[in-house]
Amino acid sequence: MTFPILTKIKVLGLLLLILWATGCATESQTVTVFAASSLTDAFNELATAYEAEYPDVDVLLNFASSSQLAAQLREGIAGDVFASANAAQMEAVIASGRIAEGSSQTFATNRLMIIAPSDNPANIDSLEDLANPNLKLILAVQGVPVREYTDQIVATIPIANFAENFYGNLVSEEDNVRVVVAKIALGEADAGIVYVSDVTADIADQVVEITIPDTQNIVATYPIAALADAKNPEQAQRFIEFVLSSTGQTIMARWGLAQ
Repeated sequence: MTFPILTKIKVLGLLLLILWATGCATESQTVTVFAASSLTDAFNELATAYEAEYPDVDVLLNFASSSQLAAQLREGIAGDVFASANAAQMEAVIASGRIAEGSSQTFATNRLMIIAPSDNPANIDSLEDLANPNLKLILAVQGVPVREYTDQIVATIPIANFAENFYGNLVSEEDNVRVVVAKIALGEADAGIVYVSDVTADIADQVVEITIPDTQNIVATYPIAALADAKNPEQAQRFIEFVLSSTGQTIMARWGLAQ
């Protein structure tokens, strides 16, 4: 059987329309999340759980330091959700107009700790030891939240020349906290300061954990918000609600993050 040329054109047009609509539907079911590096493990598990509950949705995760993510968002890179490791970077994105004022919510807290290679070559036992002579220290670069929290802690230590000696031991500054963890696990320095949540099962036997007492420590607060120009605002809000739900908070707690 043959069909008139006009009919064939109509059929072809209908097929193209269906393909175009399908492509649009697929795009509308993607939620892109910009998340701080310290959230890598927790948010990978969150994404898997979310996709299991909503099989028609793909969660795309972009991990980097909060300062790098904030810079990307201020430059206009498309996204749906921003999860920052501190309020300052969230406020920077709000100031750029990409996130509505008052829309961010705290979804997790964290604390800092010292890590050393498993053999602890410098015999570190406390925060004060990080000012000892000839010690090799690695920190995140300035502007990254974990570094800002570290600087706040150092500023409160009432020991003469502590800050001068502490920063004098600095041999490397890394783009994000996960690089600090990796380098200490490899024995490239004597110590580093990271989040409690960064010492995960896969590297726990490669480092020694040295607690920073509550009297010296600081609570790191993590805010989350949907982008004002999110491509998929409904999924953005739903993902945030999932993070804040009992299921989401159980996952966060499993990775050392509390609300």
